[in-house]
Amino acid sequence: MYLENLVFDAVDPWSLGRFWEAALGCEQLTDGPGGYETRLAVEGGGDLDLCFQPVAEPTSASARLHLDVRGGADQSAVVERLLSLGATPLDIGQTDVPWVVLADPEGNPLCVMEHRASYVDSGPLAALPLDSADPARDAEFWSWLSGWTSVADAPMPALRHPSGRGPLLELCPEREPKGAQKNRLHLDIRLEDEDPDEVAAQITERGGRELHLGFGDLPWRHYADPSGNEFCVLPGR
Repeated sequence: MYLENLVFDAVDPWSLGRFWEAALGCEQLTDGPGGYETRLAVEGGGDLDLCFQPVAEPTSASARLHLDVRGGADQSAVVERLLSLGATPLDIGQTDVPWVVLADPEGNPLCVMEHRASYVDSGPLAALPLDSADPARDAEFWSWLSGWTSVADAPMPALRHPSGRGPLLELCPEREPKGAQKNRLHLDIRLEDEDPDEVAAQITERGGRELHLGFGDLPWRHYADPSGNEFCVLPGR
């Protein structure tokens, strides 16, 4: 199994996809109607595909998964470039913090980060912070699920591609428990040779659960992690 996709619900998948493609220097994968896909490749690391799927309107739930863009010494220039691409300043109650909070064109929060040693080999996407009721527990769950490994010098439980390059998946203490509304962003895991039913059983044993959302006969299966965050498990290719 491996982490393949970061999926956005989007009212205008093409517009939002092109924003993030330009923001992170991704490679366009699709050119047809409907959804949009673009690939973030980190030299020496793994690929992460950003997928934008159409929805009638985005959920109003607070963002439990968001993107942290690497800023470092160029933080101000990165902020200005994102604003020029269509981002807007966002106040989520942050006070005197060293990062800058913006919103993408559909209102999803993003942060432009200051320099951190753990981001040196991240590439343009520094981290994917995910809200967690128990960060240490969920780090173990996502490490098993994705194959990513622990990052020793991160300020919170965090995982990274086993190459040691690419963004961190950071497990952040949640401000409030997960509500009933679906997250705007979620992650997709791709199976290789694993048996889907065995994986489903292991997810349940490790504190997750399968979701039955009534979407009909789909080739992938929906789950929630131990903190309730949705993710999908895709069949082997």
